[in-house]
Amino acid sequence: MDSFIIEGGHPLSGTITPQGAKNETLQVICAALLTSEPVRIDNIPDILDVNNLIMLLTDMGVKVTKHSRNDYTFQAEDLNLDYLSSDDFVKKCASLRGSVLMIGPLLGRYGKAVVAKPGGDKIGRRRLDTHFLGFGKLGAEFQHLEGRNVYELRAEKLKGCYMLLDEASVTGTANVIMAAVMAEGETTIYNAACEPYLQQLCRMLNSMGANITGIGSNLLKIQGVKSLHGCHHRVLPDMIEVGSFIGMAAMVGNGVQIKDVSINNLGIIPDVFRRLGIEVMEMGDDLFIPHHDSYTVDSFMDGTIMSIADAPWPGLTPDLLSVLLVVATQANGSVLIHQKMFESRLFFVDKLIDMGAQIILCDPHRAVVIGQNHARRLRAGRMTSPDIRAGIALLIAAMSADGTSRIDNIAQIDRGYQDIEHRLNALGAKITRQ
Repeated sequence: MDSFIIEGGHPLSGTITPQGAKNETLQVICAALLTSEPVRIDNIPDILDVNNLIMLLTDMGVKVTKHSRNDYTFQAEDLNLDYLSSDDFVKKCASLRGSVLMIGPLLGRYGKAVVAKPGGDKIGRRRLDTHFLGFGKLGAEFQHLEGRNVYELRAEKLKGCYMLLDEASVTGTANVIMAAVMAEGETTIYNAACEPYLQQLCRMLNSMGANITGIGSNLLKIQGVKSLHGCHHRVLPDMIEVGSFIGMAAMVGNGVQIKDVSINNLGIIPDVFRRLGIEVMEMGDDLFIPHHDSYTVDSFMDGTIMSIADAPWPGLTPDLLSVLLVVATQANGSVLIHQKMFESRLFFVDKLIDMGAQIILCDPHRAVVIGQNHARRLRAGRMTSPDIRAGIALLIAAMSADGTSRIDNIAQIDRGYQDIEHRLNALGAKITRQ
């Protein structure tokens, strides 16, 4: 098991470019299963979760051509459908959260899919009900194979319908869209997720011949088509990585420029950091974070304590709350962090408390952070990364800490961040892998 050794206190300066968005990449790669023609996708991040998905598609019979590190063509011309029923396929799906996004395309094109309980971050219950309810509305039937603890989905022909999703699930919406694009008739999805990465998926599908309207809203209409063709698609920059870099630059930066961030697709992320008192300057499509001797948390207009909570888009993505919490530990002022969507994601704050942070964990969803305004630096320690986002938050804490820290289980960080130690060392960090 690899670890990071981090020598804290080294200021970061220079320019860094975010990788392609992990969450979009998982969706659009799976969408390539909907056609027998080549689908070329560039700006794919070279990270563990994406690479595991690509290997799984290769095992299924997808022809994968690697043009460069971040540029691939996928052609699902001759899939081995028997492999979908194998124990090896089920085992690999169970270790990869992104594999759940294959269900919609397989069901839509072949009328058959096998569902294993997917892996991923241990951040609480992540139910699949929205996916299953949507597939059921389209006419799919389920059978639980108890001996293997998997579900088999079948549908001779999916038929369009009206559906109101029980929650605005991003992966649930993506899966239902991919199942519906070749269904008979019109499908209307209300309470659809509308994140930029989901908008990207819809635009890619339309470029493949689908007929999706309402993109960017929570009401999508899909006119089913008989087949889809190939396309060329470019993945957006990863908004979570952009937010992570803003947090790093605020805590240990001496002037950091974040290049080509696609500002229009960041939503309220820059403004949320500004609420913590961080200066985020927009320069074309770049962000610049100057050196901060201090940053003061805003209060609400009535003088009450600032509260930052996650919400479906265009609200704040839950993936950045861990980073914002760490940044708040050195702010001037206090803030309530409210993680509504996952009940275990804040448990990593115990590690920050051990490092000297002043945090009150109220319950699994809420933590009050009392900022120290750099009067008392975090101290180094030994930590274990429980999930991707807590891992990057702990890395930021260690970079700002007094002394040398160790973070174990960094495979969790590798799942979401490409070459993170090399890219940060190029800015002045002192991080080694062992």
